[in-house]
Amino acid sequence: MDRIPFLATHAGARYDEMPALPVAVLLDNVRSLYNVGAFFRTADAARLEKLYLCGITGRPPKRAITKTALGAEQTVAWEHRDDPAALAGALRERGYEIAAVETAVHAVDLFEWTPCFPVCLIFGHEMDGIRAELSALSDTHVRIPMLGAKHSLNVATAGGIVIYELLRKYRGRGPALR
Repeated sequence: MDRIPFLATHAGARYDEMPALPVAVLLDNVRSLYNVGAFFRTADAARLEKLYLCGITGRPPKRAITKTALGAEQTVAWEHRDDPAALAGALRERGYEIAAVETAVHAVDLFEWTPCFPVCLIFGHEMDGIRAELSALSDTHVRIPMLGAKHSLNVATAGGIVIYELLRKYRGRGPALR
């Protein structure tokens, strides 16, 4: 069976006129280059605006990023920033809702969240989470429902879930977006 790119199928037609998803991702201290590469690939697949790589987060060119991104590091807009707090503040001034994705007690359920586009999603260190100062700067805290014995997901997996839920919600806004 031949594989056909999604956008070449009839189902892909509904996305033809959709602009870039007004979502940026701020990765702060994400230590795994494979996770960074996975974010690049998801950012390309969902047509995100930009990736911001902060703290110890690796940045291209790195072999492990390329291995997972499969070239998406060449198609996705990205930049490195030394100060993620200043970046979050600047994005807020430009009208972005700053949303920390974390398993905090006060976080809203992803499926109940009504985002205010444009949105900047913050993801933090795989073990330590989002730094306290970034968490405090966030307008919203969002959690993915965890129904099993484990209380968290791999950061890149969590990113894919949240990004595609935002794509679903944005698309659901109807013709006004086009």
